[in-house]
Amino acid sequence: MSVFKIEKNKNYTIMSNYHLRDRNLTYKAKGLLSFMLSLPEDWDYSLNGLVAVSKESKDGIRSILKELQEHHYLEIKK
Repeated sequence: MSVFKIEKNKNYTIMSNYHLRDRNLTYKAKGLLSFMLSLPEDWDYSLNGLVAVSKESKDGIRSILKELQEHHYLEIKK
């Protein structure tokens, strides 16, 4: 499994373009992954935590997370 190295400064995040150029991902998946990569490591990455900062419904976020999991961009632990 690959690990993304992210450089975070006060209001900037530097990340690889790899996931942004993956034609297998929807724009929603690319956006959510980019947003998640910009968050602090101790942030609440739960479904409820992501819904709380989004206009997407719980089902919408769940669907995007499933897409990212299917394409091996994240691992979901319960």
